Amino acid sequence: MSIVSAFFPPMIACTCLVYYLLPHRFRWGWLLAVSYIFYLTFDVRYAVFLLISTFSTYISGILISNSATAGKKKLWVVLTCVLNFGVLIVFKYLKFLGSAYAVIASAVGIKASSPTFTLLLPIGISFYTFQAITYTIDVYRGDVKPEDHFGKYALFVSFFPTLVSGPIQKAKEMLPKFDEVHEFDYEKARRGGLLILYGYFQKMAVADRLGVVVDTVFGHPAQYQGAVSVLASLFYTLQIYFDFAGYSNIAIGVSEMLGFDLKANFNRPYFSETVQEFWRRWHVSLSTWFRDYLYIPLGGNRCSVPRQALNLMIVSGVCGLWHGPSFAFLAWGLLHGSYQVIGKFTRRFRNGLWKKLGVNPASGQLHVPRVAATFLLVSFAWIFFRMNSLRNALAFIQGMFRFDLPALWNGAIFNLGLSAPEFCAVCIGILVIWVVDSLSRKMDLRDWILRRGTAVRWSFYVATVLVLLTFGIYGEATSTQQFIYAKF
Repeated sequence: MSIVSAFFPPMIACTCLVYYLLPHRFRWGWLLAVSYIFYLTFDVRYAVFLLISTFSTYISGILISNSATAGKKKLWVVLTCVLNFGVLIVFKYLKFLGSAYAVIASAVGIKASSPTFTLLLPIGISFYTFQAITYTIDVYRGDVKPEDHFGKYALFVSFFPTLVSGPIQKAKEMLPKFDEVHEFDYEKARRGGLLILYGYFQKMAVADRLGVVVDTVFGHPAQYQGAVSVLASLFYTLQIYFDFAGYSNIAIGVSEMLGFDLKANFNRPYFSETVQEFWRRWHVSLSTWFRDYLYIPLGGNRCSVPRQALNLMIVSGVCGLWHGPSFAFLAWGLLHGSYQVIGKFTRRFRNGLWKKLGVNPASGQLHVPRVAATFLLVSFAWIFFRMNSLRNALAFIQGMFRFDLPALWNGAIFNLGLSAPEFCAVCIGILVIWVVDSLSRKMDLRDWILRRGTAVRWSFYVATVLVLLTFGIYGEATSTQQFIYAKF
C-alpha cells in the first residue's frame, strides 16, 4: 500500500483511533500488527526478510550483552553484520557484482558473461537493515541496553511510517518512546495532520508533475538535447527533493499524531553553500548513519588530510552503492566525494584568494554565488543517479551541451507531457515550497498557521485539498504508487 493511495488516510485514522482507545500495555501490539499488515500489502514474501533482520539483531543484542569478553562481543557483531549485509548483498547486489566481474574479466581477456537472473528485492530492505544493524552496534558500544521485549524491538524495526523510506531511527532514541504513555494531544494531532497535508502537496502536486517532464526526457535521451535536457535535469533535482521530503514529512506527521516525535530528515538542503553542508542537510538520518558507523570508525577527521580524503571517497562510494547496484550510482557517490575532497584541499587557497580580493566570506557576500554553485554541482551529479547506466548518463550529459535555447520559448517545453497551464501550476508549486523553506528558517510555519482564526485555517485546509484534487496525479499507472526512495 502506497502512503499516497486512497486507502492510507483511512488507515491512519483507524490506527490512531484504536491506538488511543487501547490501554497502554496493548498499544505496541496494535502498532506492530498495523506495521506488518502495511508491509504485507506490498508482497507477503517481504515479511521473511524483515523477520530475519529482526530476529538476528534481537538475538545478537542479548548475546552481546551476555558475553564475558570483548572478543566474543565483537564476534557476535561480526556474525550479525555478515548475515544481514549478506542478505542485502545477495538480493540487491549479486547481479551487479556478477556484471562487474564480467566487465573486469573481459578487460583482462577472460571470457565471461553478465548474469541474467533476477532476484526478489524487498521494498525498504536497505532502510530497515541499517536501522537493525544500528541497534546491534549500539549495544556493542554500550550506547543502548539490549531490549528484552521482542515485540517492542520488532516494532522498532518495522514501525510503519518509517519502514519503507525512513527516516532511519536510532534504537537509543526510538525504543524508549514505545514505553511512554501517549495521551491524545489535539495540538500534536493538528500539527501532524498539517505536516501530512504539506507532504502530500510536495509529492503529488509538485514532485509527480515534475516527474512527467523528467520521465519524458530521461526516458528518451536521444530525442532531446540542449536546453530541454538542462531543464529536465534541474526538474529532477527538484523532483527528488520534493518527493523524498514529502515522504519524510508524511512519515513524521503520522508519527506525531501517534505521539512519537521524530527528527526532521531535511533542512533546506538546496540552500547549502558547500556540498559538505548539503550532506548535513540532505537525508539527515542516512548522512548521520554513515558518519557515525563508517566515517568515524575509518578515522574520520582524526588523521592526515590524504587519509581524510580516502575516508570521504570510501563513504561516498558506499553511499552511492547503498542507493542502488549500478556503476551510475557508484559514480554519483564518488562524484559527491570528489566535490568534498576538492573543497577540503582548496580551502586554504580559496581563503587566501578572498583575502587578496578584499572579500569577507563571513559577511555573506558570497552566499548567493556559493548556493548557486553548490546547487549546480548537486544537479549535475543527480543525472548519474537518475539514469539506469553510466553509459546513458554520459550520453545525456553530452546532449546537454548541444545548446538549443529557442526550445525554451518556442513551445517545445509544452510537448514534454505538461500543458502550458500545468507547467505554470508546477512552477507556482515550486515557488510555494521555496517560500516555505525560506520562511522556515525564521519561524515555525505550522504554529503560525494553527494560530490563525478558524475561518482562515479551514480556508487554507480546503484550498490545499482542492489543489491536491486538481493538480495531484493519481492512478495505478503513475509514479504516485511508489516514492523514488522506496526502491532503495
